[in-house]
Amino acid sequence: MRKKEAHILIVDDEEDILFSARVWLKKFFTEVSCLSHPTKILKFLTEHQIDAVVLDMNFRKGFENGQDGLYWMNEIKTLEPQIPIILMTAYGEVELAIEGLKKGASDFILKPWNNEKLYASVNLAVDISRKNKKLSQWENINQKSNQYQLESHSQKMQEVLEQIKKVSPTDANILLLGENGTGKYVLAESIHEQSDRKNEPFVHIDLGSISENLFEAELFGYKKGAFTGAHQDYAGKIENTQNGTVFLDEIGNLPLHLQTKLLSLIQNKKLSRVGETRERILDVRFIFATNENLKKAVAENRFRQDLYYRINTVEIHIPALRERQEDIEILAAYFLDRYKQKYHKPDLEWSENLLTQLKNYPWPGNIRELDHCIERSVILSNDKNLQLLIPQLEEKETNLPTSLNIEEMEEILIKKALKKHQGNISTAAEDLGLSRAALYRRMEKFGL
Repeated sequence: MRKKEAHILIVDDEEDILFSARVWLKKFFTEVSCLSHPTKILKFLTEHQIDAVVLDMNFRKGFENGQDGLYWMNEIKTLEPQIPIILMTAYGEVELAIEGLKKGASDFILKPWNNEKLYASVNLAVDISRKNKKLSQWENINQKSNQYQLESHSQKMQEVLEQIKKVSPTDANILLLGENGTGKYVLAESIHEQSDRKNEPFVHIDLGSISENLFEAELFGYKKGAFTGAHQDYAGKIENTQNGTVFLDEIGNLPLHLQTKLLSLIQNKKLSRVGETRERILDVRFIFATNENLKKAVAENRFRQDLYYRINTVEIHIPALRERQEDIEILAAYFLDRYKQKYHKPDLEWSENLLTQLKNYPWPGNIRELDHCIERSVILSNDKNLQLLIPQLEEKETNLPTSLNIEEMEEILIKKALKKHQGNISTAAEDLGLSRAALYRRMEKFGL
C-alpha cells in the first residue's frame, strides 16, 4: 500500500503511547511527529505544515477530567482553525466526548485504541484537512485580492485596462512590460480573475529569486531519489497550478540554458519531473512580466528570440506612475484609507498642499514607492494631521526638475549620465539606453 503524503502530529505525555501510535501510523502516512509536552505544540505548528493532530486529553497528574486537552485544542484552533484534531483519552465518558466534538474535534479515540479505528480516524481527518485547504484556496481566489484599485483617470492606463478586458477570457500568452513597481502582479491577477480559470489556482513565480540549481526541481518537481535530499515525490509549482494561471515574473532574468527548458514547456504543454521519464499533460495559462527591454536582450543574444515570440502573443505596456499623474490622488487615497485602518488612525487627513507635493514628485519607484510612502507617513504622523514623508524631497538636488515636463527631465538625465561617466559618450549612451548618435542629437538639442 502506498503511503499517503501527509504529516501527522501526535501529542501525549506517555512515551509508550507515542511510540506505538507512531509505528502504526508511519505505515500509512509519509511523516509522523511526536511531542510529549503540549507547551511545544504552537511553536511546532508554526514551523511545519500539519495535516492532522492526535491529542491526548490529560497531561497533568491528578487531573483526569480532560480539560487540558480541551484547552490545547482551543489553542490549536485559534492558531490553525482548519487542522482536524482527534482527541484521545482513557476516560471515555460520553459527556466529555460530546463536549470535545462540539468544540471542534473531528473524532474521539478511547485508549487502548483499536489500530484499524485509529487509522480510519486519522485517514478521514487528513481527507478533511485537504478539503478544508482546497475550500480556503477557492475562497481566497474568489475574493477581490487586488492590492490596488483597477480604476484610472489616465488615458494610457484606461487603454491598458481595455486591453486586459479583451484578452482575459482567452488563453493567449501575455507579456506585461513596465518599470518596477508599476503593478504588473496586480494586473496579472486581474487577468486571472476575469478569465474562465478564476476558480482555479493563480501561482506567482519570481524567476529572479529561484537559484539556477533549483530551477527545474522548483518548477517541474522531482521523483523520489532523483538527487540527494529528494526523499519523496514532489509536484512542482507549475504542476500544482493545473487548470489555473502561472504568472512567471522577471522572465528577463532567466539564464539562456533555462530558457530552452521553459520554451519546451510552453510549446508542448507537457512536463516531466526531475528524474522521471513520464510526461504529464499540462493545462495552464501563462502570463509573463519583466522590466527588461527584451528586444534589446534578443539583439544581444541574452534572450532567445523564439521564446520571446512565444511569450508575447499579446504584449501590454504598463505606464509608469509619472505618466499617469491623474491617478496619483486615487491611489494615494486608497493607501491612506488602508493604513488609517491598519494603524488605527481614523482621523488622519491630508491637505491640498500635500496632494500637490504628491503630484510634483516623479515617483521613480512607481506605485510601490507611493504605497510605502503613505504607510510610512501614517505610522509617523500624529492622530489628525498627516505628515507626508518623502525622503527624496529633503535630498532634492538643485537640478531636479520643477515639473514633470518630459523634455526637462530628459535634459537632466542626460546631464547626470554625462557627469556620472565623466563625459564618456559611449558609456553614457549605454546607461541611458540610447545609441551614440541618438545621444549626440539630444546633446545638440539641449546645447550640451
